[in-house]
Amino acid sequence: QVQLAESGGGLVQAGDSLRLSCAFSGQNLRTVSMGWFRQPPGKERDFVATITWGGTIYYVDSVKGRFTVSIDNAKNTLYLQMNNLKPEDTAMYYCAATDLTGVSLGNTENYQYWGQGTPVYVSS
Repeated sequence: QVQLAESGGGLVQAGDSLRLSCAFSGQNLRTVSMGWFRQPPGKERDFVATITWGGTIYYVDSVKGRFTVSIDNAKNTLYLQMNNLKPEDTAMYYCAATDLTGVSLGNTENYQYWGQGTPVYVSS
């Protein structure tokens, strides 16, 4: 079992920055891959970024160069630094975790554990 809790969302203007945090706890965390997803109003939940248990990082093309995912294992916290935010980044942001290997980490169905989400609203 892995417990996740996001924080750091808010209302910002286009071009601003935000840093989301996801505090995690549980068992066997060393073999858990973690990701960030987002769900815009009225749309499906989509992949944003992931960091595998081996430290490999992947991003969706639309956030490359603007978002940075990182993890502080000493603090058991996953971060998503978001710079140069755009109105199209408006969404509920979720962190997720999986202990599955050999699966697509861009697919929501491959994550067993989810946080409650934190909202991000970017005004133009």
